[in-house]
Parts: sequence; C-alpha cells; structure tokens
Amino acid sequence: MTREQDPTLDELKRLLDLEENASMAELTENLKRLRDSQRDLERAETLAKIGSWRLDLRTRRVTASDQARRVYGLEGTEWSIEQVQALPLKEYRRALDAELKNLVEKGMSYDIEYKILRPSDNSIRFIHSVAEFDSELQMVVGTLQNITNRKQTEEALEESEEIFRQFMEHSPIYVFFKDDQLRSLRLSANYEAMLGKPMNELLGKSMDELFPSDLARAMVEDDKRILREGKTVEIEEELDGRHYSTIKFPIHSGENPQYLAGFTLDITEHKRAEEALRKSEENYRLLVENQTDMVVKVNLDGRFLFVSPSYCRTFGKRQEELLGQTFMPLVYEEDRESTALAMEALFHPPHTAYIEQRALTKEGWAWLAWVDTAVLDSQGKVVEIIGVGRDISERKHAEEERAKLQAQLNQAQKMESVGRLAGGVAHDFNNMLGVTLGYAELALEKVNPSDSLHDDLLEILSATRRSTEVVRQLLAFARKQTIAPKVLDLNETIEGMLKMLRRLLGEDIDLAWLPGKGVETVRMDSSQIDQILANLCVNARDAITDVGKITIETGKVRFDEAYCADHAGFVPGDFILMAVSDNGCGMDKEIVANMFEPFFTTKDPGKGTGLGLATVYGIVKQNNGFINVYSEPGKGTTFKTYLPIHEIAAKPERKKDPTRPGVQGSETILLVEDEPAILRITAIMLEKLGYTVLTANRPGEAIRLAREHIGEIHLLMTDVVMPEMNGRDLAKTLLSLFPNLKRLFMSGYTANVIAHHGVLDEGVQFIQKPFSSHDVAAKVRQALKDG
Repeated sequence: MTREQDPTLDELKRLLDLEENASMAELTENLKRLRDSQRDLERAETLAKIGSWRLDLRTRRVTASDQARRVYGLEGTEWSIEQVQALPLKEYRRALDAELKNLVEKGMSYDIEYKILRPSDNSIRFIHSVAEFDSELQMVVGTLQNITNRKQTEEALEESEEIFRQFMEHSPIYVFFKDDQLRSLRLSANYEAMLGKPMNELLGKSMDELFPSDLARAMVEDDKRILREGKTVEIEEELDGRHYSTIKFPIHSGENPQYLAGFTLDITEHKRAEEALRKSEENYRLLVENQTDMVVKVNLDGRFLFVSPSYCRTFGKRQEELLGQTFMPLVYEEDRESTALAMEALFHPPHTAYIEQRALTKEGWAWLAWVDTAVLDSQGKVVEIIGVGRDISERKHAEEERAKLQAQLNQAQKMESVGRLAGGVAHDFNNMLGVTLGYAELALEKVNPSDSLHDDLLEILSATRRSTEVVRQLLAFARKQTIAPKVLDLNETIEGMLKMLRRLLGEDIDLAWLPGKGVETVRMDSSQIDQILANLCVNARDAITDVGKITIETGKVRFDEAYCADHAGFVPGDFILMAVSDNGCGMDKEIVANMFEPFFTTKDPGKGTGLGLATVYGIVKQNNGFINVYSEPGKGTTFKTYLPIHEIAAKPERKKDPTRPGVQGSETILLVEDEPAILRITAIMLEKLGYTVLTANRPGEAIRLAREHIGEIHLLMTDVVMPEMNGRDLAKTLLSLFPNLKRLFMSGYTANVIAHHGVLDEGVQFIQKPFSSHDVAAKVRQALKDG
C-alpha cells in the first residue's frame, strides 16, 4: 500500500469505534441469554421442586437457588458450610461427611437421602441430594429435593402392609383371597390349624387340593357363580363335624371380577346353642302345659299369642276361643286403668311388672296376681309380653279382713290419744264458747257502731269463732274425714291452730310465729295444714333437748328457670313458703337423704312410726308443691314447704325477668360457701352481674385469698354456718385486712334461727337461701351501699 492509500487517523478511529460497538452489542446479547437461561432454570427448579447448590471448597461458602433455600428453610441464598452441616439430624451427619470426603478425594458422585430440622419452622423434612465434584474449579455442585411426602406415603404403605399381615396372622375369623382360577392367594394363619398343613402347602392350591371332594365341588360351584354374577353370597358349610358360616364376594379389577374374597366364622357353638334352645323350649312347653299356674303370651295390642291349659281351665274357655282375642274384657272395669299402667311399665327397665286384678273366671269374679315380663328383640325393643298368674282370692279376702281390723285398731288408738284432749274439753268448751258468742252478739246489738266498744266486741267475736274452729280441728284428728280442699288464707289458718300447737309442744318450747306480708291464698284441706305443722313441730320438739325454740314463718317466693336448673326438685314459678325451724340437734346428710322414706325413723323403738315426714311429703306433693330441708348436726333444722298460689286469687305483678337483673356492678367480691354446688352457681350469678369474684369453700382459704389479693375487696358474701369458723368470725378477721369491707351473710336457715348464732346485728345485711339472681343483684347492691 502506498502512503496515499494508508488509512488516516480519523479512519482508524472510526474503525475502532465500529469494532467496539459490535463487541458491546454481542456482550449485551450474551448477558440477555444468560439471564433468560437463569430464569428458565429457576422456573424449572420451581416446577420440579428441585433446588440446586454449589460448594466452593476454597471459600467454604455454599451458593443456592431459591428452591434450595425454600427446602432448607434458611434465609438468603449464600451460606457457610457450617450452617448447612448443622441442618441434618445427628444420625445422618457422619454418613454425609463420609460421602463428601469420598466425593472430593476420589472424584466420586453421591446420591443420598437424609432428614433435616428446618430452622424456619422447626419441622422435620426428608431430603434427597445428588452431587458431583469439579476438580478444576474445586467446587461441589449438587441438587436437593424435599421427598417428605413420598417417604411418609411409603411408611404408611409399609405400616398398612404390616397391619394387614398381623390381621391375617391373628384374625379370629378365617380370611381368604382367591384368583379367578379359584386358587388361594392369601389365607389367614388359622387355616393352618383348620386344614392341618403349613401355609406354604396351602397357598396356590385349588379347592379340591385342600378340602374333601364333595365339599370342594360345592365350593367351586358357589365360587364360579359369585364370579359370574358378581354378587355377595352367605353360605353355611360343615367340615369334620364343625359348622362354618362364610360370606363370599367378588373383587373387581376393571369391569369384570378378577378375585374372590371372603370371611368364614366357626358357628359350631352357635349351632349347639340353637339345639339346646330348641330342647329348652320343648321342656318349657311341657312345663307350662302341666303346671297349675296360668301362663300367657300376648302381643303389644294385648292379644293372646299363647294360653296355657291351666288358663283355659280357670276361665272355662278353649284355647281356640282365646287366641287372637284381647285379655282386657275379662278384667274388672275398675282394675283396667291400673292394669294398663302396669303394662306401660314393661316398656322401661327392668321390664317387669306385678299386677293384682279382678277377673271374670268361670267361678265368677276372682282376684288374680300376675308377674309380667317383657320379651325384647336384639335391639332391646319390646315385642311380646309373657305373664304368669295365680288365683289369690283367698289371700285378698284375708287381707281385707286384716285391713279392716287394723283400721279399727288405728282409729281406736287415735281416738284414745287425741280424744283425751278433744273429747275431754269439747263439750264444756263448746258450751262456754256458745255463751261467749251469744253474749257478744247481744252486746254488739246494743252498742253504737261508732263506739270504740263496738270494735272490741268484733274482736271478741272473731276470737270466739277462731276458738270454735280450733275445737273443730281437734275433733277432726279424732275421726276419719274425706279431704275437702278449699281456698284458705294461710296465715289465718296457721294462727287458728297456734294454741293447740303450744299445748302439743309443752311449756319448755318457745313457739314463735312470724307471718309474712302479702302472703296469698292456697287451695287445700285445712286439716292437711294441721297435719303438716303438727308433724313438723313434733319432730322439731323431739330434736330439742330441754329448752328450745321453734319458729313458724310464711312468705312469698319466686324461682326462675335458671335457678331451678341447678337445684334438683325446685319448680319455676311463684309459691307460698311455710317454714318450720328449730335449734335442735340437726341431722347429717345420710339422715336427710332418707328421712322422707316411709317407716324410716331415728327414734327409739316404740317412740316413732316413721310415717310423720312421709305424710308431710305426700301432702305437699299431692297439692303440687315441694319441700326442701336445711340441716347440719348441732346446727338445727329448717323445713321449707313451697305451696302453689291459688290461681284465682293470685295476681302476679309484672316484673322484670329475674334471670336478667338490671343491677350491674364492677366491684370485687370474696364469696365463701362450703357447699360446692351453691358456691359455683352463686359465683356464676355474680360474674354475670359484672363483679370480679374470688371463691373459697372454707374460711381458711378465704383468709389466704384475701391476704394474697392485690387490690381492694369491696364485699364479703359468706355462709353463716361453716367448718373452721362461722361467717361472723370470718368477717371480723377480714375487717383487720380491709377496714372498709362490706358484709352480706347468707344461709338456708330462716333469719330468726340465724339470730341465735349472733349474726343478725343491727345493720348487718342478710340474704336467705334459696335465692334467685334477681335477689342477689338487689341484695349485693344494697350491701355495697349500706352494709
């Protein structure tokens, strides 16, 4: 090239710029391809759930993909080798170290499975890792994958296979599987004992190789039919004198049955039991047909299914005449209702009933006694009734005569005891009352109604009439009377018999009468009120040694459904309360639990019949009321009878729902009660009202809670009679810790009885058990305000 042809400086510069621009473009394109490859790799790892990593042995650093980071549960994508080596569980670390050493020293690759503890959530993962070593780069490159689900599935399959193996080995029934050629594929272990051969000689064999030819032929026919029709079949078979029941069914693989499976149960003992039952029934039939007692079987409509010959002889009818007919037309009309009620009892455990009834036999009306038993099916449902009866006419006649004699004796004894008082004074007393009444009426006619003497004479007349009623009541105790319920003013009725009760109790007993205000009327026989009070007062007198006090109180109470749900025996509604309390010896829980049972008594022989409280209980229940008792040894007793208010006279006021009292609070209350059930329901009542409640079932625990409590305790709500110390002494102790502590005492005894314990000082707040949530709301607010 000549000098003129040499490129100029500008041309060289231009050529260099072109070359540089071309290199930059190529580099940019390569970088773009690299990034696209990287994204494709990451996407592939995510989809395959396989992470990649590489270990630089020179820096001892591990660089990982995002998928590897997610599998390991580590933060970032670059870690130290120590971080990675800390992940595997201890039992895998030595094997992993050995694999890595062989990989580096011998240039071997490794493929290993191990468990790790993920630091991100402390969960166990099962990992599969593959790695290779690049000696030039001094770098280990590998992949890892989370195979936890696969391993768990494999373990579950292994476990289920082991369970199935144990089932086949220990199954109490015979289990078999056959192929479509009816060769045995799997047999339970008990087939070895049945067929007398080891399992390896049983598997793969056909039926004619295992069982006698006749039985094998029948089995094959059944098996072919099951595979052909695809139905489940139940078959009974006999082998070597034993009976078997087998259920066979096909197993499909695709559209057609490919396998046959089944369960076989040894029913030999069941067969023997059936035969024994048949013989027993035959013996029973012979027994029934030849015994003198009558035996019948009826369906649920009362129609005869079976009648014994003795029944036919008693009623003078043939068996054909009775079968399919009902027995009730043969029963005396007045006894049909009690018979029907007894039959209803057969539908409840223990499914037996005893019935005494009159029936029209061939000899006329006779008393029959029946013991009936319900026949139950496998589901426990009554399907038939069997009755065994006999003629008890002679016994009933003897009992009636004995009852008449006993009634005459009882009446004579009653007349002898009560008549001494009633008969001895009734004549003269009635004469004197007649005089008093007559002169009082005459005097009343002569006195101007505006004169103050007029009111005095009216009081004399009233007292005279009440005295006349007392005499009537005394005479009523001495003779039999039909109960005649009528509307009564309870307070007036009780006042009318106070004198008689005081004479009955004696001078050593102080009888206090505390009539409640607003007590409405009840509808019952006045003599029943007399009986209740007389029995309760006599029992109270016998519980008092020497001098004591008995208190009769009345009042009106209301119980809501929430209260009754937690107090057995209580009924929601408005009631009139009549309480009889004493300061006698009291009763323990065992006596209280049995005291209403007839003939139960704690008195010495000859001093009590055990019928007094049973009579009280019966009267109260008869009048749709209920009775409750509060008593503790050495603390006296309170009987509370609750009688329904007479519907016509009662006009309930519209009040707020007592279960939703409107008075709320936020103070802290220390609740002390030794009866757990009462402690629990009272705490619930208080908490619903918004109070913070500290509960204790003993005074000692209450004192400990108070000393440990941080903050103020505003109110002590405590039972009066408790173990360790009474409520009053507990309050005194706690006042030293909380000088401003308000107090609210509660008890099942009436207020008058509590006063004997020295609790009801002036200004002390008291709530009587049982109480409703409405009562608690009002009393607590009042105690916090004034207590």
